[in-house]
This record gives sequence, C-alpha cells and structure tokens, in this order.
Amino acid sequence: MTTAMEASEPNLKESFNEAKIRQNQLDTLDPRSSSYKDTLQTIIDNLERCRQLIRQLALFSPNEEVEDIATQDLQYLTVDYNLAEMKIKAYSEDRLSSLRTSVALLERFLTQLDHYGLLNSSDHKLYERFLEQRDSFRIVSSSNPEEKRKIKITRFQEEKSLKQKLEYLRGESQKINIDDDTIRNLYLAEISLSVNRAFSSLDMITQELDILSHMRQAPAPSSPPMDQRERTRPDGYSERLDGPMTLAGLGKRGGPLLNSSGKPLQPFTLTDKRTQLQQGVFRSGHNLPTMSIDEYLEEERRRGGIIEGGGNANAPQPEPDEDNIDEVDAATMKARQWDEFVEANPKGAGNRLNRG
Repeated sequence: MTTAMEASEPNLKESFNEAKIRQNQLDTLDPRSSSYKDTLQTIIDNLERCRQLIRQLALFSPNEEVEDIATQDLQYLTVDYNLAEMKIKAYSEDRLSSLRTSVALLERFLTQLDHYGLLNSSDHKLYERFLEQRDSFRIVSSSNPEEKRKIKITRFQEEKSLKQKLEYLRGESQKINIDDDTIRNLYLAEISLSVNRAFSSLDMITQELDILSHMRQAPAPSSPPMDQRERTRPDGYSERLDGPMTLAGLGKRGGPLLNSSGKPLQPFTLTDKRTQLQQGVFRSGHNLPTMSIDEYLEEERRRGGIIEGGGNANAPQPEPDEDNIDEVDAATMKARQWDEFVEANPKGAGNRLNRG
C-alpha cells in the first residue's frame, strides 16, 4: 500500500523531462546568480531521483542486448552522464570530492554503453586507455604537435557531425505520425554526442585533479602570531615598542637588560642612539632644499644653462630724431603708456598667494 507522499512523487519520465527542461534554462542564466545555483540544484535532485528509480525498476540488465531495451528507455542511459556534468558545474566547498564523484559517474556511463556495444572503435580504445590511466588520462596522449592537432580536428569534426545529425532527428521527431525507428535513432545520436563530451570532461577533470593535488601538497605559508609581527617602513620606523629604533630596543639581545633591582642581566654598550632619535623627532616629512634660488641660478649660469641678452636686447636704443615730430610723439606716447601700466600694476601685484 503506497502512501500519499509516494503517490505524489514524480515518476521516472517526469523527473527526467523536468531535468532536461531545467538544463535548457541553465544556459541562459548568469552562473554567479542565485537562480543559477537553485536551478542547478533542482537538476541534480531530479537526476539523482532518476538514478534511484532506474535501480528500483531494474531498467537495465547485464544479461540483455541493446536491441532488448525499449526505445523510450534508451534516453535514460544518459542519466549518469548528465548528472556528472551538473556536478562539474556545481563548485561546492569540497571540489575534490565533486570531481571524483563525476569521474565515477562518467566511468559507469561508459562501462554501461560498452556492455551494450554502443561505443565505436575509436571510443572503445579511449575507454580502455582511460581504465589503464585513470589518474593521468588525456585524450591526446602523443607529444607530437602534428598528431595532437590531427586528433583534435578529428574529434571536433565528429562532434560537429553528431550535432547536425541530432538537430535533423529532433526536427523529424516533431512531425506527426513519427515512426519508432526515428525516435530510436534520435536517442542513439544523443548517446553518441554524450560519449564524445564525456571523454573531454574526463580529460578536463584529470587536469584539475592534478592541480588540486599539487595545491594540497604545497606547504602552507606560516605566519608569525600578531604579537610577533613587525611592520617596518623603509626608513627603519617600527610600530613595536621594543623595536630596534626605540629606546626599549636599543642593544636588545633577548630578554630584559636589567632586573627589578637594577642589576644588568646582559652586557650592553652605550651609544648615541638617543641623540639620533631626538634629532629625528621633529624632522620634516619631505626633503628640504639644499640651495637658494639665487645659488641655483648662479650655478645654472656657470654651467651655461641660461642664455642672457636675448639677441640685441642689450644694444643701445637709438634716440628719436627731435626734428621728426611723428617719432617724438610716438616715443612720448610709448613712455606714457608704460608709466600708466607700472602705476596700475605695482611690483608684486600678481603674487597674492590665492588671497584674492
């Protein structure tokens, strides 16, 4: 007798279809958003429920061939693969555990397909190499650049061909009175594309696991306690009260210099550090000038950095001809204008130090 809760739980088909719908929505969401994380968790929950129902129904048996599997049940062969891909996307706190779970799911997915003969010859060889090299599996095992390039191009073309075939079969499956063979070929094409991507995921996971293992083996940088840290500036200033540039730290070799009665506990030497510290108390925070402006100009003049004279500026100006009335008037007007300018602009009038 089933309870009301069991009767309300979705069946295998409903859970699988819900997961596929959510997977399509996931591609349109921002991976940093909360809706992305919620949708991803919903997909994982539905796929895990599918795995549980598949085991309860004993949907796939090791004693049967692929021809014995009902057409509608073929699609459920990809449950392990889809769940592994979702766990890869879920960056949980225990990333190492999530990746290892994904590897186990992908291995189970490929093993089941190999049992049913659904791996082609090249994929079967990759599967056998993965079983031999679980910890170091790479799709391209050769170090020859030309061969690596050839393998990558071949796999890219295979995936492109599978996508085109899958797109065509999906279009055909939407027609009225579709036959069973078309639906079966559609599910088999989805399985083939999943196989191609599963090996790529295994390659990626192996590399990430290698990085994570090296990070765990690397010794963590040790930092002294806060009370032992010393923040020192380039000029020797320290925030420690017993630092080397403080009175308490002068000549310090470890432990106090004097005991409670004033008796020296260790040898020390009197230096002029106190005088040096006193001189540095009221020092300026910037570099002071080492010469006056006049000294600087004189030095520049000695080095030839100042050009004087301005051509014929120092040459004596010709006096205006007293018999030429126009020249006399012009010289008088020029002198008068200069006197008016000097009177209106006394010396230092332009340097008001921003006081208006």
